[in-house]
Amino acid sequence: MGHDFELKRITADGIPHALEKAERYRLLNDPEQAESICRDVLAVDPDNQDALRTLVLTLTDQFSTSHSHGGGRAIRAFVNQLTDEYERAYYTGIVYEREARAFLVRANVVRSAAYDGFREAMEWYDRAEDLRPPGNVDALLRWNSCVRTIEREHLEPEDDSREQPLE
Repeated sequence: MGHDFELKRITADGIPHALEKAERYRLLNDPEQAESICRDVLAVDPDNQDALRTLVLTLTDQFSTSHSHGGGRAIRAFVNQLTDEYERAYYTGIVYEREARAFLVRANVVRSAAYDGFREAMEWYDRAEDLRPPGNVDALLRWNSCVRTIEREHLEPEDDSREQPLE
């Protein structure tokens, strides 16, 4: 049954077109196709920042539909390859936030875990805000979105009252 197909490599001059296609597939809600293209670009240009950013987004687009890719930890490994400190913080926040949002739509979840995910995202957005380029309010907008979701969904941290040591 084992087919030994070899992946074809794109040429370096095809990278800009490929990245355009990846973004288009993302917008058409076909993250698997976008992911494949990003991986093709990274096979030729492993440090391509546009491909890394788009790959992170396409993988998190798939959180709600699949549990593959090793989840957030594997995706954060791609985030850590971003060279810009602001982007590392911002995209780490994106991974935690999207993980929490995907978690919320699943059945029988411990809702405090979603709360924890949003709080983790918010901490990363705070870091990103401190590093942001002038005029860039993305981290602030995402932070506010997390706050609104926590409030709308009435999310709470895990109740620690049983864990408190007796004084």
